[in-house]
Amino acid sequence: MDSITANDSVIHFNETCYTSLNQHLKEQNFSKVFILVDENTHEHCLPKFLSKLSTNTEIEIIEIESGEINKTIDTCVGVWNTLSELNADRKSLLINIGGGVITDLGGFVACTFKRGIAYINVPTTLLSMVDASVGGKTGVDLGVLKNQIGVISNPHQVLIDTEYLDTLPQNQMRSGLAEMLKHGLITGEDYWNNFLNLSNLSLEDLDRLIHESVIIKKNVVEQDPFENGLRKTLNFGHTLGHAVESYFLSHPEKTTLLHGEAIVVGMILECYISSILLGFPEKLVDDIKDLFLGYYGKVTIEQSDYSPIIDLLKYDKKNSHGSINFVLLEAIGKCKLDCTVDEALIIEAFGYYSK
Repeated sequence: MDSITANDSVIHFNETCYTSLNQHLKEQNFSKVFILVDENTHEHCLPKFLSKLSTNTEIEIIEIESGEINKTIDTCVGVWNTLSELNADRKSLLINIGGGVITDLGGFVACTFKRGIAYINVPTTLLSMVDASVGGKTGVDLGVLKNQIGVISNPHQVLIDTEYLDTLPQNQMRSGLAEMLKHGLITGEDYWNNFLNLSNLSLEDLDRLIHESVIIKKNVVEQDPFENGLRKTLNFGHTLGHAVESYFLSHPEKTTLLHGEAIVVGMILECYISSILLGFPEKLVDDIKDLFLGYYGKVTIEQSDYSPIIDLLKYDKKNSHGSINFVLLEAIGKCKLDCTVDEALIIEAFGYYSK
């Protein structure tokens, strides 16, 4: 697959990743290379990655605990301290090997350590390949509130080796697929139709669709790098999806949802709202709901959960001037930005999802 240039970053695929990386290491003459992993990527991905490296530069491994619960400033402080103790300087390189938690947090650590050192992302989950790989968003959560602290800054390179997907459990694969489904809904039927019969997708199909998904996001981000307009379309399903994810994360009696699992709930809710406010076809809403629930199952959301989930909407990053702004659909591939939605309609949407 051809490499993709996105703003200041180049995204490489499969074997091209390692030839490009080794050439980059040779040309840049970094003082030290630091590799950030969690316990899972340390075991399952790091050995292969190290076997592909060809450099005499000193390498240090930094491990953090996996999971969204560890995507915090406290974790960053630990990594910053470790970098300092290991004598990292402004000519050091940080390579982040893992899912969205690692690439978001690692990118933020790199952007802020000594006011910025170079970094490279190696996404190892489907979600991070098609979502976190493009756009330069870095950051951490503030308590249970998603991605409240961060900066936009592009890595030198992104290395997408789809062999790492062999290490993923099925729920993580489904989580990543949710972002690809979103790309289909916001860009058009040509891409969306690839997912109407998921059981027929081969590994070769998946490689192609990952490449296409990266191009879709790249095209949006290049036109609107700081999310002033078009880039907001990438938040479809995320206004309510993030609120659901945060709510379940903060209530121990609830089963913690993966990001994609929560975004699927958000997309169903926001498709329903789109049908009421913008005339998005009701039959299509039902078809999307059936497709998503058939693959992901239904999350149990009680009526008593509705109000506290809605309360979390005020923290959404798209809000401005006190208004909660939604991205909604007029049709597949046709989005409307900055839509306001009454609380009564949001509750009605939850009822539609749950019935």
